[in-house]
Amino acid sequence: MSKNISSVLVICAVAFVAGCAKKQEEFVVVSEPVSMEPVYTGKYK
Repeated sequence: MSKNISSVLVICAVAFVAGCAKKQEEFVVVSEPVSMEPVYTGKYK
């Protein structure tokens, strides 16, 4: 029984350390649109 309790405690400790680890910053690249949006020309005034 003691082995089971100690193994559960080790698994909990590893999960706690993994959860509190410093998160890596994500690098997101935003690309420009391929085509321009249509411009309002005032056709339907």
